[in-house]
Amino acid sequence: MNPLLEVRDIAVEFPTRGGTVNAVNGLDLTLNHGETMCLIGESGAGKSMTALAILQLLPYPGKLVRGDIFFEGQSLRTMKENDLRKIRGSEIALVSQDAKASLNPIISVGTQMGEMLLAHTGMDKWEAREYSIELLYKMEIPEPKRIIDYYPFQLSGGMAQRVMLAMALSLRPKLLIADEPTSGLDVTLQAEMLLRLRKLKDEFGASILLITHDFGVVAQMADQVKVMYAGSIVESGMVEEIFKRPRHPYTWGLFQALPRWDYGNQFLTPIRGMPPSLLDLPDQCAFLDRCPKASSECRVSSRPPLHPVGGTQMVACYNPVEQE
Repeated sequence: MNPLLEVRDIAVEFPTRGGTVNAVNGLDLTLNHGETMCLIGESGAGKSMTALAILQLLPYPGKLVRGDIFFEGQSLRTMKENDLRKIRGSEIALVSQDAKASLNPIISVGTQMGEMLLAHTGMDKWEAREYSIELLYKMEIPEPKRIIDYYPFQLSGGMAQRVMLAMALSLRPKLLIADEPTSGLDVTLQAEMLLRLRKLKDEFGASILLITHDFGVVAQMADQVKVMYAGSIVESGMVEEIFKRPRHPYTWGLFQALPRWDYGNQFLTPIRGMPPSLLDLPDQCAFLDRCPKASSECRVSSRPPLHPVGGTQMVACYNPVEQE
């Protein structure tokens, strides 16, 4: 079976007065049917820009300057806007990080949910309203018949997130892009959100591209993991491979900075320094100045390409971590 989503060597740039911001640099990924892929990395790594590039919704003045994106074999980059609109929402859905900010503050919940149903189905307004109430009920939102007439400012953060998820799932998309869906939620709501995402995958056979910085979420949800740094993938593999034996010094450093209840009074080891400016990325490895394993080869060579290091695991590093 052909992959559901293929991203081939994409680059996203933002021209500014100070120069060009290289938000995404030569990124590749392949997502199969029914699979969950997690994009992980610190803030500014390019995760959200990758998601918006896939949907062809980059904010102005961002541009996709290189590469292509294929959904079920069709190029999204060359597709006409009218055809893209048919795919967004019905075939590819997005749950963004800040649910309240994503909802229109002056339009009721029911109207916003109904707009998508009216655009993509043959429902009339009454049918769209009834189906929206049913969706809110499935999300376990209390009193959905009353909530549907609320405005976003009347919703709690967790409720707004559930409304966004209900909208995303309303047309049973083949691909759900979830950008930090548990951000800002308490632990109970986080667990509830992840449970609903798993149900979507199991019931509808949907694929999920999950953007997060939380390794706990990755451990629960991922089949594949892609680690991003300064706009590029620096390590990829199946979740068991990444967790058992991280090979890139950046991935290894992320694990060292995690608090562990089973390590007693362990001191956390932060990654020193700061990520490079996306206005002026080095020709060498972008992690060079922060890397504890940097060698002479790293300093004189160009940026390392991804290469296999065993199993499905790949790493962009000349001197990967070797310890078990």
